[in-house]
Amino acid sequence: MDKCEALRKALADLDEDQALSLVKDALAEGTSPLDLLKACQDGMADVGKRFEEQEYFVSDLMMSGEIFTAISGTLTPLLKVGGNAAIGTVVMGTVKGDIHNIGKDIVVNMLKAANFDVIDLGVDVPPQKFIDSLKQSGASVLALSGLLTLAFDSMKETIDLVAAAGLRDQVKIMIGGGPVDGNVCRIVGADNWSNDAQKAVRFAQDWVA
Repeated sequence: MDKCEALRKALADLDEDQALSLVKDALAEGTSPLDLLKACQDGMADVGKRFEEQEYFVSDLMMSGEIFTAISGTLTPLLKVGGNAAIGTVVMGTVKGDIHNIGKDIVVNMLKAANFDVIDLGVDVPPQKFIDSLKQSGASVLALSGLLTLAFDSMKETIDLVAAAGLRDQVKIMIGGGPVDGNVCRIVGADNWSNDAQKAVRFAQDWVA
């Protein structure tokens, strides 16, 4: 098994020590950072599949995200000179009135692993901050997260403001969080919804394709 395939397996198996060691050794041997990043992306996709098949749980997604972030910290500076451009830009945050970040952080990591440029605005984000970020970045996807039911009003307020700013036709919007469902999606005016990080990534990929 070559280093890239071994790295993919180590990440998919949530073996952080092995994954970090493989990255270090592979770089020392001259393996392309881009190839290593691709192996990590494949490993994260494997994690997503295991989650969908209920082999992994939310805690496992969080762990995989932490491993991916650690590896990215090593590889990203080495990719600045070249490498593949991001396939799209996503603005994401937990909406005003809600400070939960676990689900958001999982989706952020999965999107980054899928080669998206993600602008993470954090938690308790006021609607105008989302608008400002969309304008500044030119992002075509907006992802709104919320775990509390009171977040629904903030989601609707944010989406209404996107429309008022003349950006609604240019931006696809997804929402997510524990209490979110299709009815909430319809009420707040989003394009789609998910409580599954892997599905959220697929929505974004379809939208920018």
